[in-house]
Amino acid sequence: MYTIPFMLVTSLFFLWGIVNSLNGTLIKHFQTALNLNRAQAGVVDSAFYIGYFVMSLPAAFLMNRIGYKKAILIGLLLYAVGAFLFYPAAEIRVYGLFLFALFVIACGLAFLETAANPYVTVLGSPSSAESRINFAQSFNGLSIILGPVIGSLFIFSDKEYTNEMLNAMPVGEAEAIRIAEAQSVQTPYLLISGVVLIVALLFTITRMPEISSEGEKHASFKGILKHRHLIFGVLAQFFYVGAQASLWGYYVDLKLHYAYDTHLGIVEAIYRISAAMTPTQIASFHASFAFALFMIGRFVGSYLLTKFTANKLLAAYAAACVILICYAIMASGISAVFAISLTYFFMSIMFPTIFALSIKDLGEQVKLGSGLVIMAIAGGAVLPPITGILSLAGLENALIVPLISFLVIFFFGLSGYRIRKIA
Repeated sequence: MYTIPFMLVTSLFFLWGIVNSLNGTLIKHFQTALNLNRAQAGVVDSAFYIGYFVMSLPAAFLMNRIGYKKAILIGLLLYAVGAFLFYPAAEIRVYGLFLFALFVIACGLAFLETAANPYVTVLGSPSSAESRINFAQSFNGLSIILGPVIGSLFIFSDKEYTNEMLNAMPVGEAEAIRIAEAQSVQTPYLLISGVVLIVALLFTITRMPEISSEGEKHASFKGILKHRHLIFGVLAQFFYVGAQASLWGYYVDLKLHYAYDTHLGIVEAIYRISAAMTPTQIASFHASFAFALFMIGRFVGSYLLTKFTANKLLAAYAAACVILICYAIMASGISAVFAISLTYFFMSIMFPTIFALSIKDLGEQVKLGSGLVIMAIAGGAVLPPITGILSLAGLENALIVPLISFLVIFFFGLSGYRIRKIA
């Protein structure tokens, strides 16, 4: 009955995965293209996730009034405009304009996620909501594999530069290289903008069911914070997205730190790396492999959620991440890189599972609750700068924030998910 709407909404999960996974590429790329240090470049994540924080609640309020379809169209248009702004930003090489473009994209994604996540949960039986949202999110996992590949093939140059190398060159030569580096982001983001506009057109001409009660249109936030599981869900989502942004944003740097010239054999076999590739390009392919594990984890998780309760699987996956991060902090070499990569598999189900558990039994306040959970994506703005500061004292310290975050998620899976009202 809902096959076509479900397919269209699932395409949204695919679309926002691409720009999300490209942020790690931008953090590494902007360090040389715009002459930034690692902590300054890490503001990319902050600008991106602040957009979610600012727009999630307005999106939830507006969606209550205008419905899912119109909210999705607003989100797609903002996404397309933000991606297009990369072109003028690269022409004038102003970091602030790049950050504003990312902010606009994230505002659009706030609309899309606030609408698409709860929409998927109601397009079918409530008993299979967790499995259904994980299946839809699996296509998000598919798309994020493309981010590092796009970065390696179309954004990172064939010759690797550092700020030290460029600063030692004649000013004119260094400036020409930085201009070329900055402009390399233009074509990928223009193509993304075009694809998003095509999807917006498809939504415009397709009839979408508006599955909501009359009461939802007049729902308010009154009493919503009495839902204990929602409060803990918002907290868990805050830490999850912070951990995700920290690991995704610093993965390339971590690969170069732990194993600059040593590579996973499976990555070399899959991506057929040539001898001409730079260590940074190869590290980006490792990131793509990690995202492949993330995608596989989503599909495996969708199946396991039909066999095990969502909270128990979430707790088990969080415990696995804690063990792997502890190993990576204490280890060195390519085994540490593999441990970090493997966390992607276990991170895979966390966002959709936390989301589904958080908005359970909210009744007419479900859209507003969705807005609060999506607002928690602000963890991606708050925690990566802390990660960046810690990394300045040793890059392995960048793993401390994810470690703490997975412990919080472990608690949510064990206890915080329970539906109780606070008196």
